[in-house]
Amino acid sequence: MFLSRLTALPVLAVVASLAPLGATASPMASAEPAAAPGARAAHAPYEATIRTTRHGIPHITADNFGSLGFGSGYAAASASVCTLADTLITARGQRSKWFGPDGTYNDQVTLDASNLQVDAFVADLHQRHVVEKLLADKVRGPGQQARAMVRGYTAGVNKYLAKVGPDGVTDPACRGKKYLEQRARPIDLWYGVYLANLLASSGVFVKEIVDADPPAPDDPGIPNPTAAAVDQDKLLAGLGKDPQSPFGSNATAIGGDATTTGKGMLLGNPHFPWRGRYHFTEQQLTIPGHYDVAGASLIGSPVVNIGWNKNVAWSHTVSTAYRFTPYEYRSAGPTSYVTDAGPQDLMHDDVTVTVRKSDGTLGKVKEDVYRTPEGFVIDAPALLMPWSATSVWAIRDANGEQLRTIDTFLDMGKARNVRDLIRRQDAGGGMPWVNTTAADRFGNALYADHSVVPNVPDAVAEACMTPTGRILDQLAGLPGLDGTRADSDCAWGTDADAERPGIFGPKNLPMEVRRDWVMNANDSYWLPNPAQPIEGYAGIIGCERCERTMRTRMVSHYVMDRLAAGKKESPRSLRGHEHENRVMAGEVMRANGDLDTLCSATGETEACQALHDWDGHSNVDSRGYAIFEEFIARLPAQGVWLTPFDASDPLNTPRDLNVANPQLVQAMSDAIAALRDKGIAFDATWGSLQVAGDRGAPAIPLGGGTGDAAGNANALASRWALQNKDHYRPITYGSSHIQAVAFLSGGRVDARTILTYGQSEDPTNPWSSDQTRMFSRKQWVHFAFTPAEIRRDLLSRVTIRG
Repeated sequence: MFLSRLTALPVLAVVASLAPLGATASPMASAEPAAAPGARAAHAPYEATIRTTRHGIPHITADNFGSLGFGSGYAAASASVCTLADTLITARGQRSKWFGPDGTYNDQVTLDASNLQVDAFVADLHQRHVVEKLLADKVRGPGQQARAMVRGYTAGVNKYLAKVGPDGVTDPACRGKKYLEQRARPIDLWYGVYLANLLASSGVFVKEIVDADPPAPDDPGIPNPTAAAVDQDKLLAGLGKDPQSPFGSNATAIGGDATTTGKGMLLGNPHFPWRGRYHFTEQQLTIPGHYDVAGASLIGSPVVNIGWNKNVAWSHTVSTAYRFTPYEYRSAGPTSYVTDAGPQDLMHDDVTVTVRKSDGTLGKVKEDVYRTPEGFVIDAPALLMPWSATSVWAIRDANGEQLRTIDTFLDMGKARNVRDLIRRQDAGGGMPWVNTTAADRFGNALYADHSVVPNVPDAVAEACMTPTGRILDQLAGLPGLDGTRADSDCAWGTDADAERPGIFGPKNLPMEVRRDWVMNANDSYWLPNPAQPIEGYAGIIGCERCERTMRTRMVSHYVMDRLAAGKKESPRSLRGHEHENRVMAGEVMRANGDLDTLCSATGETEACQALHDWDGHSNVDSRGYAIFEEFIARLPAQGVWLTPFDASDPLNTPRDLNVANPQLVQAMSDAIAALRDKGIAFDATWGSLQVAGDRGAPAIPLGGGTGDAAGNANALASRWALQNKDHYRPITYGSSHIQAVAFLSGGRVDARTILTYGQSEDPTNPWSSDQTRMFSRKQWVHFAFTPAEIRRDLLSRVTIRG
């Protein structure tokens, strides 16, 4: 997190973060890009036209990137003003001021901490001007077009709020709130982008960073931990890789050799939260004749994150690579540590957080954090990284050393083909924590994990792991390195082709371009296509020759089974896979009648008949599937299969259910008892049990189900439900912005999408749950992409200036 490698750089004037919107902070920060088409003078008014088509989708047209961002910010505020305001409050370190210090901030992904802890973490970043330093850095900082987009975006947010006023906001979650009077500043948004970059790294450890204190003299720490004594699932969860609550997505790209069109096609389905900071809105961004890209953007992103242009379509899946490494230092005293150069004192920062007290008045609370040159000190005994009398741990964060994410996505929208897409992504160097899967008009399919990864080759990891660091590596694939040598032979390396020091360059990151097909469903990079495994890369990126999840197997088999039947993928068949709702684990367990045999051993005749009659899918009208969901949730860690995983047959193993295992019989008995205790009929339709559960949603029945364990590609989960909690499974997470994009002859693009929770987060808005109903009925939105299509679906047109 701590930007240690930037300490020698000149600090950007703090004026940048204090100036009113539109004021000049520095020539670098204010100049409109000279190359921008139709660029106006730096301080000329913004102007953008927003055409809204069916389902509330905005199509934004402008003649420069600043105005394009202006329209994007205005549209985003129109759709998600409450979450956008919350995102900016978080980026300012003001959660405790507005919501109280004891309230919880849960981003629905990895961060779950008190408002005070989050504010202290962010306040330290502000106090050290971390983002301002990055803005001043010509290598790690953003380019001119990205800066223009961010300035325009915040101006657009302010334009919207000035128009409607706090009392004119219709969303009851924030209507009339005082904090809506606070103007958005570019620096606020940049801090918001920076915090999103840290989602899979320092953001995981906010509590452990803020609560880290020097040990007592008699603190024993964790004496000589062993791998056998550690709960691996809890360790992975603490490192942001919870196997019980995976953060993921699916993406499949089909090349011209396997399509009926002879051109590329893409099916992408990110599995993201249905509310909060990491939910999507859709948009199209156009500078006529120069830039035209459509798709979905996370809240606070002025650019399209997942989408397509006239030649390339791409989607993302969360990568298995780590974005950080822990360093273990031998203690030289309560707040000092050993280095090659002798003992050093920890850096100690005091921060002050404004908090709202119970009587509504404001007060001040002081917190402190400790750092080494590598990053924040953490105190995480449950993760084998305590601050003890013998050692202290700190985290170096690769995404804490870059602010290139907006540039990366913006430039990807200009790509001409998949190789150009990955070239532009590499040049940006800011893909924070995801894989990229893409297809192009010319029949090429791409998979790549060219994300931001610490440059720690296996040889360095092997030479530098401490004894406890080796256990971390054995259990979680994360090498814990010797901090004593962090500035010498245990420092991160630098590749000649890397965008900046400390990260792997493209030649040391996995990639594959094929003419048939590739996919990823959050397993490691090893197997985008079984005909050509990818091997020989550093362990910190992911595992090789390792077992695939049932979801990976399902996503792969959708394509493999069709091709094996002698059929190529058509635009209709590829998008149809999204709603087939096959259940891979069910198919594997049913082989040879094994699932029936296992269930019969419970003596539960009625339930076993319902399970036998189950259609093998997770459709809204499927009956008996709830039994299987409950059973899968109770599987033991070992002894499930008779035929183990075989790296030479990775998409068909493990298999053969171990029906003689009494633990499995007990799991089935417990599953049946759980439904009986809840009063749920064994043959109840799945759609009567699984419904939308996000804020304000009606109880709309939904197909799909558990992803990794059950093998649903259409993965859905119930986490912290807000609505319809009286139902068995109210959905708040999973399939989100789904896109099926096919390139056709004559330059045409067939783009079908569904935003499962709707374009607007305001439950009073007609575009709040319209697409949820379509998702329930397995329907698609024909996304209007060309001017003619936009005219066909046009609902409104407005030109905004500011």
